[in-house]
Amino acid sequence: MSTMLVTGGAGFIGSNLVDRCVREGRRVVIVDNFDSFYDPARKRLNLSGSLQSPRVTLVEADIRDAQAMQTLFENHRFDTVVHLAARAGVRPSIQDPLLYADVNITGTVVLLDCARRFGCRRFIFASSSSVYGNNRKVPFSESDPVDHPISPYAATKKAGELICHTFHHLYQLPVTCLRFFTVFGPRCRPDLAIAKFTSLIDREEVVPMFGDGSMRRDFTHIDDILDGLTRAIDRCSGFHIYNLGESRPIELRRMIDVIAEALGKPARIERHPQPPGDVDVTYADVSRARAELGYEPRIRFEDGIADYVAWYRSFQGERR
Repeated sequence: MSTMLVTGGAGFIGSNLVDRCVREGRRVVIVDNFDSFYDPARKRLNLSGSLQSPRVTLVEADIRDAQAMQTLFENHRFDTVVHLAARAGVRPSIQDPLLYADVNITGTVVLLDCARRFGCRRFIFASSSSVYGNNRKVPFSESDPVDHPISPYAATKKAGELICHTFHHLYQLPVTCLRFFTVFGPRCRPDLAIAKFTSLIDREEVVPMFGDGSMRRDFTHIDDILDGLTRAIDRCSGFHIYNLGESRPIELRRMIDVIAEALGKPARIERHPQPPGDVDVTYADVSRARAELGYEPRIRFEDGIADYVAWYRSFQGERR
């Protein structure tokens, strides 16, 4: 049986992917350094189910540690690498660009170098819709120029795509880059807007709304992302970039209303200026992923929020 490496496997997307891989009978090694960007105990809880499987192994290490990664690849001889580990978030990247560059670029180079030296057959890189910047053409297509990112985080993701292409060109390493569009759902990171707003509305606290509420995001449920991700793993060859989104942008004020409706509580909104680094809209053209991967997003935003709120209430109950 082949073995897959999932970096950042204790996080939101990573842990959900590991759970799906367990259900599909795949053998998985997780690498995660459990950094303090948010509570490491929460990440460990994410893995509490999957680590019961004999097909799942957890290695606590930093992807920037070249010696640790070399030892990892020597011990397991991975067939596939799914590189999800990253320093995430647009606004924090403005405060600490050096850290973002170190983790997101250096860490990616370390993994690519190990993948090519140890004969890995597939490398999946988690990119981001943020690479499009304030693209005025909508929906965003993979063929659109992405030369003007507006945050350090976005720039590191564009750099990651470029270095992935370089390793494919030099060593024929098969690479697929996936541009995720505002993923949400169970285990959502607590710093993300849907998670923060759900908690604030539930506690009947003020919700900060940045701008006039017309900012739009292509919110994509985790189950649709996992469907696209697993299809990309199975079809990885050559070098490809795909958008994975819902292709149905939702206004910020509508997002707040839907969460309030799902919770059955009013939202107390407080207006704030739009911060630097935030783009006005994200909107995925998924025609390439549909044609080449068979990707078909199915979960409506309203249904996805209902699913998230149900998980949130369950999670809050577990913590009491």
